[in-house]
Amino acid sequence: MRRLIKIYDTTLRDGTQGEGVSFSMEDKVRLASRLDALGVHYIEGGWPGSNPKDLRFFRRMQDVTLKHAKLAAFSMTRRAGGTAASDANMRALIDGGAPVATIVGKSWDFHVTDALGTTLPENLAMIEDTIAFLRPKMDEVIFDAEHFFDGFRANREYALATLAAAARAGAHWLVLCDTNGGTLPFDLVEIMREVKSHVQTPLGIHVHNDAECAVANSLAAVLEGADQVQGTLNGYGERCGNANLVSIIPAL
Repeated sequence: MRRLIKIYDTTLRDGTQGEGVSFSMEDKVRLASRLDALGVHYIEGGWPGSNPKDLRFFRRMQDVTLKHAKLAAFSMTRRAGGTAASDANMRALIDGGAPVATIVGKSWDFHVTDALGTTLPENLAMIEDTIAFLRPKMDEVIFDAEHFFDGFRANREYALATLAAAARAGAHWLVLCDTNGGTLPFDLVEIMREVKSHVQTPLGIHVHNDAECAVANSLAAVLEGADQVQGTLNGYGERCGNANLVSIIPAL
């Protein structure tokens, strides 16, 4: 049976986290046009709420016609104790005009309590409120479950609860992220199968390459049912890089 696997390129955002990688706004416009011609399905252009240059890029892209790809804007969930409607990140994301919003949220309980400094229930509310707020304003809303595989190993029930919160709010995609790049393929397969038994929303995969397994993990995730693969050109990215789409696309 043939399946359509959606390719999500994050070279223009996650790729710029790599040492020595920096793009001007016009560089990003040219690269977006080349990625569109290549045929990728999504181009993540940056984080408009965090970087004024990225917001200018999204405004500039409102005058550029993409023939194939959808432009995605990245953001975190609303802040603890606030509302999505009053959150500056949400305002910048909407102002940028991208049709797709990719929202990263914490799925590891340790990061919720020690990095965000909030409670586990509040983090679930942050995920659900943010996605519910954006759902009627965007063509698609993607939830990136940050550190999902570490979170699953530490607290399976809570990691799954973050996915359930995003799904309840109407997320079009649930993307499982191996943010520190330490998950090995046999662990990933086991966790993917467990997740598939609990969620109905389409799944994606976003992995880093610290254990030199990013391509293998991406392909293993597809075999286990992931229908979206995130990565970068040549594996550019923070530390050891992201999954290399130049290797993944022909392998698929």
